[in-house]
Order: sequence, then structure tokens, then C-alpha cells
Amino acid sequence: MSTYSLIGAFLRNARERPLAPALVWRDEEIGYGDLLDRAESARVRLRGIGAPPTEPVCLLAAKSPEAVAMVLACLVERRAFLIPPPDLGARALRGLVDLSGCRAVLTPEDTPGDRVPVGTDAPVPLLPEHTSFMLTTSGSTGMPKVVPLETRAVDRFTRWAGGRFDLGPGAKVLNHAPLHFDLCLLDVWATLAHGGCVVLVDPGRAARGDHLLDLASRWEVSTVQAVPMFYRLAADAARAGRRFLPSVRHAIITGDSAPGPLLRRLPGLLPNARLYNVYGCTETNDSLLHEIEPGEGLHTPLPLGSPLPGVSAVVVDSDGRPLQGPGNGELWVRTPFQTRGYLGRANDRTAFADLAGSGGRDGERFFRTGDLVRRDGTGRITLEGRRDFHVKVRGVRVNTQEVEHVLLEHPDVVEAAALARRDPVAGHLLHLVVRRAPESRLNSLALRDHCAVRLPRAALPSSVRITDDALPRTSTGKPDREHIARIYLGSGAPTNKEN
Repeated sequence: MSTYSLIGAFLRNARERPLAPALVWRDEEIGYGDLLDRAESARVRLRGIGAPPTEPVCLLAAKSPEAVAMVLACLVERRAFLIPPPDLGARALRGLVDLSGCRAVLTPEDTPGDRVPVGTDAPVPLLPEHTSFMLTTSGSTGMPKVVPLETRAVDRFTRWAGGRFDLGPGAKVLNHAPLHFDLCLLDVWATLAHGGCVVLVDPGRAARGDHLLDLASRWEVSTVQAVPMFYRLAADAARAGRRFLPSVRHAIITGDSAPGPLLRRLPGLLPNARLYNVYGCTETNDSLLHEIEPGEGLHTPLPLGSPLPGVSAVVVDSDGRPLQGPGNGELWVRTPFQTRGYLGRANDRTAFADLAGSGGRDGERFFRTGDLVRRDGTGRITLEGRRDFHVKVRGVRVNTQEVEHVLLEHPDVVEAAALARRDPVAGHLLHLVVRRAPESRLNSLALRDHCAVRLPRAALPSSVRITDDALPRTSTGKPDREHIARIYLGSGAPTNKEN
């Protein structure tokens, strides 16, 4: 069997098919040969920054062909690199740079000097051998964590993804996620390894449904992987213009649960696509895959799916014991694509753990996902919520994500956030923030009535705020609950966590 590597496969594509399209950026096609030239230019600058070749480098750039070329340059040089969110605040960026030990920063050539942070003086941490990508978690529960991935783990994943979703020559793959998000391992890096073309969404226009629809339609995109927000934006624009996307053959939903009303609209938007629900974490990459059947998920949660090749998935009860049959528990996964642990973090022992009788070798610990799941008698696993989003209201356990899903079932609700705040009497109280559909007359009384017939008494809200504005989201497309709380509830962050 021939040896495969992401960067080796890209270089072979660039040599053998230099004129084939590798990227689409702002209506311009960039060939594999051109992209390789840009990577070589970035490689020259990388060698000139003065950092020893064994030290990682911070790549500070918004998504663009230049940013893609910088990553390729690091892969060619076999140098570890950190990709932080480009809009991260100075304090958080400094924290990530310190954790990763990046003494040097590489930016696109036209970056003003005053926007380039000084590298860290902290000692370089001991990186796992052959580390390449250093991704970051979303930071939705605090300071983002640095997730180092070994080259062979990335190679395993990109090899699987390219074959599973037809990412070879002729494929047009839409990339909606920012480059620091693990979704890019499929829609950017696996595509470039297998010879397809990546249609990059400009970050400045990523929240415009009409632009997303036009981009996918003009370039006849064949594969899409995105969080539910993307599909909602595209479906809204398609309905307004009575349009659809007939070229899409594979549509992958990931990163968050898709509500039933959205699933109901996807066949009209993507009439020729096979729909998939993919479950994974930054720490493990994709773990479970489920192909969605017509009508599935409209009234009950979608299954998380079956383990990918080489993946182990176990449901663990509250005593830390694997469940042998149906029941509820926390999902633990172990994949061939996962990290060995966070950089500079003492909590590896709680996030990554051995499981008695699992047969794991050194470096193959299970990742404790924090996701609570239910397994039925047929082995079907569905998501129940996050440990972080279970609170007690007047002594009753409430899942705030379940409340959000109920809100999203209302036809006039576009976005929803259920925020829990501590209360000296009740323990916690729930506050709802909802964005209503354009021209909707939805009011708080109607929304309370909607909740009253679908939720237990303890899950009913203490306050309801309705807005016509988009709710703040993190760079990975998930609701930014801390920001939402500051805007709509005043000072102080929500406490969507049981103590």
C-alpha cells in the first residue's frame, strides 16, 4: 500500500495538475501550481523569521489564499503551527501564544507592523512528536485551549474524508468555517490532498445568506460541510428567491444539533444531496456519522450515528462504568485522529481518561466529551445535552439546550438562547433571548404559551426578551451565551452549569 500524507498528496497534485483549480476566492480561481508558488513564497518568509525549526510558529491571518499558503508552507517545513481565531482579543491571543510557546508570528506580507504581536518569552512546551496543526477550542466556556494534532493523525483523517465524500478532481467543496476550526480538516485540507477545489467563503460575508447561495450556485458546489446556522441562512435566502442548489451531492451537518424545522426545509434546498449528521469534537475530530433518511429528525433527535473506522465510542454512567445496554450517560470516544492532550493544561487527567477493559494503548486514552446521550435498546445513540448546560431550578434538573430546541420549534423563532442565572431562592432561574423572523409579530406572551405546553414547570422562563437582531455567535458559529447575557441581561455571565 502506498504511503499517504496530506502534504505529499498536495505536492503531487500541484506537480501533475498545476492548472487544475485548487481554490476559489472572491470570484477568482487559483490553480494548484499558483497555490504552490504562494506556499513557496510563504516558506521563504517562514525561514527568515529567525525561530529555530523545532519551534512552533503562530499563523495570524484571516481566511484567504495567503493564509492557506502559510499553512502549506509549515507542512512542507514540518514545523508545528498555531492557528488562533483572527479576531481574538489581545489578552486571549497572548494566552494562546504562551500556551503554545510560539516565539515567532507569521502574517501575510501586507499586514501592518502594528498589528503583529510580539512572540512569547515563555518556554516552549514539550510538543507531541511530529505535531503539525495546533487548533483551538471555541472558548465558549472560558479561555480557549490549544489542541495539538500529530501529522499522522491528520493524515489518517484527511485520507478517510477524501474517500468518503468524493473530494477528488472535479469536486467543488464549500468552506464556510474559519481556518482555525477543525471543520477545515475536511473541507480545506482533505480537499487539497485529494485534488478537489475549495470554494472559500469570505469571512466578511459569511453571515449573508444571499451571498452563500450565490457562491454555491455559481461554482456548482458538490459538497458542503457546515454548522446549522449556514443551512438556515441559505434556506432563508433560497425561500425568498425561490431557488435551490441542485449541484450539491453531499451535505454534512456538524458542530451543533439541527432543529426539526430546519431539517424539514433541507430537501427543498438540496434536492439531490445525501444528508449527513456528523458528530465530533476538536480534540477527537469526527467520530460518528449518520446518513439522514427522509423525514428523520423532525420530531425526535437525530441519531449521532455509527463510529468511523478505528473509532471507539462508549456510554459511561455516573459511576464511571461503561453501559452494556440501554440507558443514559456521558459519551466517551477514542479516535485515530485525536490529540494526546491540551498544551499547558493540568486538566488533561479529567478530559482524557483510561477506561478499564477498553484495550487502549499509551496515547489512546478516551476523550470525555461532556455530552450526555441516551442509548436505546437497538443501540441508537442520541444527544441529550451538555453537562455544562444542566442546572437545577427549584431542585429540578433542567437542560437549557433542550429548552432552546423547544423554542426553535416555533415557526417564528430564528435563533434562541436559554440562559441560567443563580438565584438565592430557586437555585437558578431561566431567561430566554429569542430572535424572531422578519415581519413576525411574535411576542413574549405567545412564546410563553408555546413553552407552557411543551416544557415542564421548572423549565418555564422567568423572563423573555425578543429581538429582531441577530444573536452574537462565536467564530465557530455557536451562540455566544456570555455576550448575549451581557447585551440582554446586563452585567454578569450566565451560569449554564450545575454546581
